[in-house]
Amino acid sequence: MNKGKLFLILGPSGSGKGTVIKFLHKEFPQAVFPLSCTTRTPRPREHDGDVYNFLTKEEFQKRIDAGEFLEWAVVHHDNFYGTLKRPILDALADGKIVIREVDMQGVESIKKLLPSDQVVSIFITAPSWENLRHRILKRSKIPDEELAQRQKSFEREMEFSKKCDFVVMSEEGKIAEFCGEIKKIMLDEIKG
Repeated sequence: MNKGKLFLILGPSGSGKGTVIKFLHKEFPQAVFPLSCTTRTPRPREHDGDVYNFLTKEEFQKRIDAGEFLEWAVVHHDNFYGTLKRPILDALADGKIVIREVDMQGVESIKKLLPSDQVVSIFITAPSWENLRHRILKRSKIPDEELAQRQKSFEREMEFSKKCDFVVMSEEGKIAEFCGEIKKIMLDEIKG
């Protein structure tokens, strides 16, 4: 039987993960894009089941205790985020392609639980912190303290990128090129 593949997309804030995921939705319509679960409050125009399954902290904790998450983390000190095992394991067992945006912790957790020949990590990076800083500030104004935290995260993530299967440079003005490079990586990996 053909085994499925799980493609993990990660990278620093502002690197283009969301852009790549939108592109991959169009390029791989048959792929499975599992939803995240979170305990944070939905933002305006967000609905349960679109991008997130919104859970109470009690529901989330019950699912942790039951071992239902492939990976989970507490983000910004109080909100839980996680990926349920069942939708991913079922899709992989059916030989499907699964595409998931994760963070560093998520990659490490998933790589411990699934066979290495089924998991491909693709790290998206930017030319420099200054370039990324410019992109982040173009999207929205954020406090200096948060920017400093994101810079520290960027440095940790760049170190972690060495552990990933592929690293793809996301340069401004070259969206088609970097999305195309990720598509090529995925097609090569699917063919084996």
